[in-house]
Amino acid sequence: MVLLQGAVLAAAISVTLAPAATAAAGEISQAQRHSYQLPAQPLSDSLRAVALTSGRNIVAPAELLQGRQAPALQGEYAPEEAVTILLQGSGLGYRAVGGGLVIESPTPVTVLEGSDIIVTGSRIRGAPISSPVIRLDQQAMRDAGQAGLAEALKTIPQNFGGGQNPGVGFNVPATSGVNVGGASTINLRGLGSDATLTLLNGNRLAYNGTRQGIDVSSIPMDMVDRVEVVADGASALYGSDAVAGVANIILKRDFDGLQLRANIGAATDGGYLDQRYSATAGQRWSSGGVIAAYEYAHNTQILSDDRSFTASRPGLTLYPASRRHAVALSAHQALTDRLEFSVDGIFNKRWSVSMIPLNAAGNLNVSRYEYHTTSESLAIAPRLRLDIGESWRVSLSGVYGEETVNLARYTYTNNVQTGIVPVCYCNNGRSVELSADGNIFSLPGGPAKLAVGAGYRDNVFVADSGPGDPGNVQASQDSYYLYGEISLPLVSPEQAIGGVHRLNLSGALRHERYPGIDSVVTPKLGIIYAPVADVALKGSWGRSFRAPTLFQQYQVLSAILYPATSLGGTGYPAGSTALALTGGNPDLKPEHAETWMATFEYAPASVPGLSAQFGYFSVRYKDRIVQPISYFSQALSDPLYAPQVQRSPDAAAVAAAVASAAQFFNATGRPLDSATVVAIVDGANVNAGRQTVQGLDMLINYSTDLGNDRGSLAAMVNASYLTSDQQTSADARVVQKAGTLFNPPHWRARGGLTWSRSELTLNSTFSLIGGVIDARTAAPVPVSGMTTLDLTARYRFAPDKGALAGLELSLSAWNIFNDKPGTIATSLPYDAGFDSTNYSAVGRLISFGISKSW
Repeated sequence: MVLLQGAVLAAAISVTLAPAATAAAGEISQAQRHSYQLPAQPLSDSLRAVALTSGRNIVAPAELLQGRQAPALQGEYAPEEAVTILLQGSGLGYRAVGGGLVIESPTPVTVLEGSDIIVTGSRIRGAPISSPVIRLDQQAMRDAGQAGLAEALKTIPQNFGGGQNPGVGFNVPATSGVNVGGASTINLRGLGSDATLTLLNGNRLAYNGTRQGIDVSSIPMDMVDRVEVVADGASALYGSDAVAGVANIILKRDFDGLQLRANIGAATDGGYLDQRYSATAGQRWSSGGVIAAYEYAHNTQILSDDRSFTASRPGLTLYPASRRHAVALSAHQALTDRLEFSVDGIFNKRWSVSMIPLNAAGNLNVSRYEYHTTSESLAIAPRLRLDIGESWRVSLSGVYGEETVNLARYTYTNNVQTGIVPVCYCNNGRSVELSADGNIFSLPGGPAKLAVGAGYRDNVFVADSGPGDPGNVQASQDSYYLYGEISLPLVSPEQAIGGVHRLNLSGALRHERYPGIDSVVTPKLGIIYAPVADVALKGSWGRSFRAPTLFQQYQVLSAILYPATSLGGTGYPAGSTALALTGGNPDLKPEHAETWMATFEYAPASVPGLSAQFGYFSVRYKDRIVQPISYFSQALSDPLYAPQVQRSPDAAAVAAAVASAAQFFNATGRPLDSATVVAIVDGANVNAGRQTVQGLDMLINYSTDLGNDRGSLAAMVNASYLTSDQQTSADARVVQKAGTLFNPPHWRARGGLTWSRSELTLNSTFSLIGGVIDARTAAPVPVSGMTTLDLTARYRFAPDKGALAGLELSLSAWNIFNDKPGTIATSLPYDAGFDSTNYSAVGRLISFGISKSW
């Protein structure tokens, strides 16, 4: 037998209770929770680390642990929760003996009463998944000096900074990114915020703005336990939007006490001051618990005048000023010994302001636009969970969410307001799902597991600019779905089969019906094969889909009359004009994709604490919904757009084009004269494109105890290389996307080194964002990338420090060498002089944080 208490190993069970073990398993206080950053490694090493950290006795037969691997463990957990996660997929379980834990076999994994272990990438509790999972827990975010969830998620190399995010410039094509109200969304692989499914505790939320993304900045960071990202197609499990993958934000479940936190940071180049204040309180009792968090954040704007690389276009807001209030709550209560009710809720309100000059001098006092946004969001997600028998669990869950963005564009001339254009982008979503999972039969490698479910979703989108406005939109879309998933452990380590240490197969199938649009069936298959204990080969194949957004379908069609030269026309008579059509298409069908992923995992027993993953991914997108004209300024000059251009239209064609649009705008300053219209450019949304994205991911983690009271050391590297190309129509040329302006660069990487001893933690992190090519001109221009180094120090006063107990201080310096983005060419007063989808305008940022817990 193995007794794990401190570093003691014994030949028989001999339990001496540690002081921390005196509480009952159902009464976990925050003081009993500990932070772990354990890599995938031998199970005995992980259990020993939990015993050392928690002071709890963990006893197991040595032969039971022989050759078994534990998954990575990152986050704050009670001992029972930590052991539950470490035993996932092992076929082992535990039971409480006094204040200690005894590991046993064969038995299902024991789940702490009231807990709900969430596994992103599978609907089956405890099932191994065939896709890599990127985990970012709160301790890792705090160690890196990150004070907000949105800022932390932007650092993930697989996440492109385009999509719907603050700071995206007005010169960025809408297909690459927009800024609507300062919301922050996740955009895996650069396929769009609407192609990444973002969940909160496994639940969908209401969409934000127009791009069908989820605003992650609306969640207080102190409420977040961890974020799990699976950058692999997951529509067979989760439905629409999961083409590029799924990100699951998992909230803390329990918290005892009160915590106050403040953080303030300032850019050394000026123009950016960020303040955040939060309070978190919670109570745990024997049959349930509740935790609530409030966060207030405020930042000042960055103007182009404040940065050398954009000073040639003064007066432009590079990053909007904003302030917000965010609240989150999570509660759970056992109604019987098998039935539990839980509920999660969030509320967010934000104000955002940005400005653009309307004159070449950039003088805001002469003329400007001001964009004022007020946004509110809320979501409530109740759940009933019933345990049936030894392994089955049935859940009934629902979600209601609202997201309202009120945007007003004010026009000022000589500091006098001369116009206002208001619009409300209002989204709400409702869903209900009945699901169940459990064991169905026994296999040589363990119990086969099944998950099934059915549900209904409804989304409503409203764009309202006032009564009678021709641009108003009100539309809804509902869907019905069924899914099933199975996990088959064919071979387990205990069988001692040569050349097959472990073999697991998985499969999922989902049917989803969108009335009036389409019915879609999506499969997914996975395999995990470990020839030996140190090595695992994983593979997955699947089909994914994305339903067209309501904005893409029902945005009103607009006709805009331009001077022909504005659309790239040359050689035309003076006064020539061109008519451009933009807007939605109610006949759009879902996008479809085929996804592949293959991963090599290595966790050598000879190097405890080391785990490495190397993966290949491929996404082949078809029926891509595109705005076929990315740059209207090149519509008449680039042969790529020739299929969308009708040249020398007659008067009837011009009249028909204008009549087809709900609204007409004249940007020429002269009346419409069909005789001067030399072309009609059709830029309305179509299912015309195909896109291919493929590349490599590398994830490496290493941790070790330095011994002799020298602390511990942890290192990580996450790197991603991708290529992508797109063809907007069968007759169009293939265009390279990755590595070009306003698209993901080929390379992104992030690495960190963390040293901890007693109360002190020091962290250094480097980030690499590769350069891109500006292909807007005949001679492509290279744009340099950015390499930054961040340093953070955290000091936590020990519990025996009296009045200072629970106090934590932190000091961070981001981009310590103040690396700057490369400058790009601009032609209009509102053009930002850098690639705002890939690079940050903040520069060097110094921040200080303080928190106190009681």
